[in-house]
Amino acid sequence: MRGILSYGAYVPYHRLERKAIGAALGAGGGKGSRAVASYDEDTTSMGAEAARAALAAAPADSAPRALYFATAEPAYLDKTNATAIHAALGLDPAVFAVDMVGAVRSGAGALRAAIDAAQPTLAVLSDIRTGLPGSADEASGGDGAAAFLCADSPAVIAEYVGGSAVSAEFLERWRAPGDLASRVWEERFGEHVYVPLARQAWEQALKTTDLSLEHVDHLIVTGLHQRAARAVVAASGVRSEAVADDLATTLGNTGTAHAGLLLADVLDRAEPNQVIAVVLLADGATVMLLRTTEALAAYRRASTVQSQIAAGKPGLSYAKFLTWRGMLSLEPPRRPDPDRPAAPPSFRSDPWKFGFSASRCRRCGTRHLPPQRVCIHCHAVDQMDTERLADVPATIATFTIDRLAYSPSPPLVAAVVNFDGGGRFNCEMTDVDPDQVAIGQRVEMSFRRLYTAENVHNYFWKARPVRQPA
Repeated sequence: MRGILSYGAYVPYHRLERKAIGAALGAGGGKGSRAVASYDEDTTSMGAEAARAALAAAPADSAPRALYFATAEPAYLDKTNATAIHAALGLDPAVFAVDMVGAVRSGAGALRAAIDAAQPTLAVLSDIRTGLPGSADEASGGDGAAAFLCADSPAVIAEYVGGSAVSAEFLERWRAPGDLASRVWEERFGEHVYVPLARQAWEQALKTTDLSLEHVDHLIVTGLHQRAARAVVAASGVRSEAVADDLATTLGNTGTAHAGLLLADVLDRAEPNQVIAVVLLADGATVMLLRTTEALAAYRRASTVQSQIAAGKPGLSYAKFLTWRGMLSLEPPRRPDPDRPAAPPSFRSDPWKFGFSASRCRRCGTRHLPPQRVCIHCHAVDQMDTERLADVPATIATFTIDRLAYSPSPPLVAAVVNFDGGGRFNCEMTDVDPDQVAIGQRVEMSFRRLYTAENVHNYFWKARPVRQPA
């Protein structure tokens, strides 16, 4: 049966309370909070984190043969962003990696393409949503990513029952390349167009799958036009207790990734043999119907959407948020600007730089970070096996807080960490409170963007404290 074999979600650590927007600007804001990608995150790094979670929960014999990456906020144009995720996951070079970028609907396209594929395929959905200061998009938006490993297998946890899609060309929301924020037409126009399209797709999906409203156990309706989404829910005929929370007050709308994050949240708590309906309003209407299987009862999640929301850190200042988004320019550190990463050495060290793979000596068992040809212990030459350490936890041996080093968000916290099973490495930390970092603290590795120089992004790995719910 075709469907979802495993899934993963990623919610950034930082939270911006919406009331902070109103306090700073005297208007706007609202209730609740939104998830905010850190200064060292982008859609590629968040997508890699969600994909790591999906693959960690996948069966051992289900390596993906293709990777589809969907986002409306790509880190690069012309260059494929999915290849960085491919490298961070340590996938086989034969795995086809491609972008589906530029629009919110790309997320539904990537997921449907992965489900329809004849081989195991990984769909990664990621987005960073922002807007002009004080805008509704700024307050209601959110950042996050979701990933789904799909296959035709008896081990799927959610079978794809069927669906329907209706496409229409109309100018409701748009953003030209290079623009910082989207422009939106008058709200009533969007509602006027979306509701009939959703009704058409909904009725067609139920008809082709022989399902009725009573069969739907979980209904997900999402889209950037929230007024239209609420109208579609009201007109759906599905009982109110089956309507999934849109996470607007705790996470915000994550655009391209939001249908995937809501689906992951529903799968976190769904039971076997339940029907999940996903309705996305974006340049038309897309409906996907899935039925959970008995395999869901034994499924082991890396972490749930709700646990990541609960583990977030509130209190991000509005000024720092604007700085991270490039809306507010501060005086840079009085240090030389970092050099642009060079392409040849990055290519040569790809397994280390992107895959965070170490080497272990076959003769004496010493692990080396970065990987070496000559063992520092027994001096054996070219007697090394490659070991991926991205998913191996570590412990802080010592650390320092540097308030003078170059960092877009000082102070910089650097730590020497000891990996379980051997190996020591000096690395930068992220998502950490300088006042709470401590020797002996458990950390895990996270794929991040160290800096950007001359529009070249320098991706590498940082250590972060193992997340615990607040």
